[in-house]
Amino acid sequence: MKRARRHQRGYVFRKGSYWYLRYYDHEACPDGTLKQVQKCKQLVEFGGEYRSKSAVRVLADEFLAPLNNGTVSPASTMTVNQFIEKRYLPFIESHKEPSTYNGYKNAFNLHIRKHGNIGLREVRTFHIEQMLADIAREFNTAKTTIQHDKQLLSGVFRYAKRQGILNSENPVRDAVLPKYKETKDTHAYSLEDELMMIRILPEPASTVVALAAFTGLREGELRGAMWESYTGNEIRVTKSVWRKHIKAPKSKASKAPVPVIAQLAAKLDEYHQLCGSPQSGWMFPNSVGNPRCLDELALEVIRPVLKKADIEWHGWHAFRRGLATNLHRLGVQDKVIQAILRHSNVGVTQRCYIKTADSDVVSAMQKLEYATNVQLSAVRDKSEGRLPTM
Repeated sequence: MKRARRHQRGYVFRKGSYWYLRYYDHEACPDGTLKQVQKCKQLVEFGGEYRSKSAVRVLADEFLAPLNNGTVSPASTMTVNQFIEKRYLPFIESHKEPSTYNGYKNAFNLHIRKHGNIGLREVRTFHIEQMLADIAREFNTAKTTIQHDKQLLSGVFRYAKRQGILNSENPVRDAVLPKYKETKDTHAYSLEDELMMIRILPEPASTVVALAAFTGLREGELRGAMWESYTGNEIRVTKSVWRKHIKAPKSKASKAPVPVIAQLAAKLDEYHQLCGSPQSGWMFPNSVGNPRCLDELALEVIRPVLKKADIEWHGWHAFRRGLATNLHRLGVQDKVIQAILRHSNVGVTQRCYIKTADSDVVSAMQKLEYATNVQLSAVRDKSEGRLPTM
């Protein structure tokens, strides 16, 4: 039989020049359990309309109403830090990708923890704004970082509401971002720079760069590329690798096959022979047969070579931006570019991109194929001697 909720009136008393309320509430222990404790709250200064206990009783009843009617739960006495550590992060770990969980955990430990020793039920929008302002000032954060912190906090309070711990509006929703450091412009490799990289880099770096430049695969998808997923005219994205975690692509749209232009096919076929013509397995394995760490490849091989050639390295994602930019310059529609890059967005945008016809995608990649031929011819004319084919 369910025990009826205890209705409490609390004890109103005056001490010095203030009225106080003594009442019972729950308090979260360090291990996440709850215990009932007696608390005391300062209600109002003595004087004016609050000279009698009966007048102050109205304020006490208003304060106790959420506790008595069940609007707040005992678990809502947990601090923001306790809730994130004991409830929210375990939920994220079991429902999201390892990289997402790692990002949330790092943001919590680096930015939120210092400011999270306040009870969940006590947080108001002005608390959130102050917290974000303190983070922006202390870490001199860029817009993207402070937006991520706000999204993390918003997710925390949405989850608390879904779990029945809170029954109030999300205090993060109306919070305004503080002043922040301007974000640096992201870089997109030009077709000329990409072709130069492919020409001067040794294997396997040369082929990894070619695959990144002409397919727009994400870094994890490049690491997860497998020979059995390559048909000669397209490559299917079946695996994505983050650190030691091997998983399926991030969304349904990400699993769409990517057309392979003729120059890339020739490069992959040449590299395939160099690897001993395997029928299956990772395209870019390390010395023990596991997916190669591309950050290490960039640090140890790519960066030193590019530095000598006076080409700046902007990371693997710059190839993905480069493909979008190069296709856009060729007049390819944005929704077709979205399909080639296999982005997945919410609402109408997502459905529109996913429904893009396969023929449009192939036609767009054929335009890139033609432009690459033209650029290769120009590079050959400028170089001394014959430029090796891809």
